[in-house]
Amino acid sequence: MKIVIVGAGSVGRSIARELMEKGHRLVLIDRKVTPERRTALPGVQWVCGDAAELGVLREAAIEEADVLVAATGDDKVNLVVSLLAKTEFLVPRTVARVSHPDNEWMFGPMWGVDVAVSTPRMITALVEEAVSVGRVVRLFQFAGSDTQMVEITLPASSPAVGRTVGSMRWPTGCVPVGIVRDGRPMAPTPHDALESGDELLFIAEPAEVGALERLLAPGDEPHDG
Repeated sequence: MKIVIVGAGSVGRSIARELMEKGHRLVLIDRKVTPERRTALPGVQWVCGDAAELGVLREAAIEEADVLVAATGDDKVNLVVSLLAKTEFLVPRTVARVSHPDNEWMFGPMWGVDVAVSTPRMITALVEEAVSVGRVVRLFQFAGSDTQMVEITLPASSPAVGRTVGSMRWPTGCVPVGIVRDGRPMAPTPHDALESGDELLFIAEPAEVGALERLLAPGDEPHDG
């Protein structure tokens, strides 16, 4: 698979290193291409220039790419590059980094973005997931829809403790997809009994998240766990 990454900062280089180990063909575009960077990522094709310019994207043969990753620290650049990749070069899939959460609303199909990755939002979700019990934590949203992956840690006071997955009447639009128990992941079956401290993962519609929280932790005040 050919992947073009725009932005050779620490984020872009880290992504490139991971993808290179998986055997993908990589092109890195950046305004600053140094011998040190080339040496650190042998086998990667480098293109020096402004990725917002069509000529630079053509030099990278972006029309042959399966995926474009816009990984600069500038949201404006990431949006422009994603839009050009989609509209001018018909790249099948675009992934764009969001540096400022206030700009997240723009990172969607209107600007040619298939998947938006917000580092600040991800860090916030991970912190909440680590300390919240009895409260739904939104982990991420699927591209092209409002559907979210959410997590809730089951408090000891939950009426669901001791009940099986299959006996629960889950809210419409909430599908249990995983249980993390004692640090180990489990695929839920109808016969699995829920335990205090279970981290339950759901694919859910945003409108049903409140109902899910009321079902699993009615009357519980969010607290540290």
